[in-house]
Amino acid sequence: MTLDTTTDDIGTASPGTEVDAAAHHHGYISDKDRYLTRMKRIEGQARGIAKMIDDEKYCIDILTQVSALTRALQGVATGLLDDHLKHCVLDAAKQGDDDAAIAKIQEATDAINRLVRS
Repeated sequence: MTLDTTTDDIGTASPGTEVDAAAHHHGYISDKDRYLTRMKRIEGQARGIAKMIDDEKYCIDILTQVSALTRALQGVATGLLDDHLKHCVLDAAKQGDDDAAIAKIQEATDAINRLVRS
């Protein structure tokens, strides 16, 4: 068993209910290694920006890197959203559970709203 978490409007995790990790697979699971590789690259980009600031590099050069980092994170976010729609929402709809499908769609809508605000 693992503890499921939910996030609030600012992305802070809060404890949810216990779920059986073996029985529940997220849509991104087939691309997990690719997502982890991308996140490690993003982590390196963030460290590079911190070093640029520490080295007092030109502000426009730093802003250019911040923009690239932002685009990289948005790419991860939109990929995860796509996986959510193609797997989680579609699976709920295929099971014929309208309430579950509507809940999954609402989750996607909420995630889109958070992404648009950021």
